[in-house]
Amino acid sequence: MNVTLTNPAGAPQPANAYYSQVARVEQADGSVLLFLSGQIAAGETLAEQTRGVFETIDALLASQGASLADVINIRTYLTDITKLDEYGSVRREFLTGTAPTSMTFEVPRLFRPEAQVEIEVVAAVVPA
Repeated sequence: MNVTLTNPAGAPQPANAYYSQVARVEQADGSVLLFLSGQIAAGETLAEQTRGVFETIDALLASQGASLADVINIRTYLTDITKLDEYGSVRREFLTGTAPTSMTFEVPRLFRPEAQVEIEVVAAVVPA
């Protein structure tokens, strides 16, 4: 097993914190697990922020040779759980295959005061 922690070029760089955006775990059989740090995005509405987050996640996965289709687990943090349907409708635009395992939490606030949603994912890439 080989573990690489990275902040891929072109991806949003961590602001005001010390962490890696991606943990890449390469297995002996050639499969790869990707653990992505929680992502937030700019936008006025929850839908705009959610789209921005999924676009960032898609770019981070692509930098590792993966895609949203490889996501096996998703954890979502919302500041207003009553907007779950709004979040869910955008999520379904991006995650179109078999649904990954999932957890959604309501939290009082996130890293940035304007953030309404933060999402972290785990993806698995299995060799053909």
